[in-house]
Amino acid sequence: QVQLVESGGGLVQAGGSLRLSCTASGLTFNKYPMGWFRQAPGREREFAAAITWGGSVTRYADSVKGRFTISRDNAKNMVYLQMSSLKPEDTAVYYCATARTPYLGITSPAVFSSWGQGTQVTVSS
Repeated sequence: QVQLVESGGGLVQAGGSLRLSCTASGLTFNKYPMGWFRQAPGREREFAAAITWGGSVTRYADSVKGRFTISRDNAKNMVYLQMSSLKPEDTAVYYCATARTPYLGITSPAVFSSWGQGTQVTVSS
């Protein structure tokens, strides 16, 4: 059974930075794409960033492009989200995600079907 555990959330001032981490287990990590989603209060969960199984290709939502960087360490079964120039509108619960099938591309956020429990990120103005 796939298990994804996020960490690194917290309270930060606008303009600050945070690094989220996600530890994955229950899957052959280096075969699966990974992603980050977020859900703000009263809003639906939305795609933030994704990375292919090999780490060579990344995708970002327009709202975070240029400010967030997704990366992975296949030797440690971990994926990261480095967030910089944070804005109050980045406040949300951030979820790590993976796909049901290995080697899928990341063209569509719909490939992601398993999520962790989330970590809260709060950006104060």
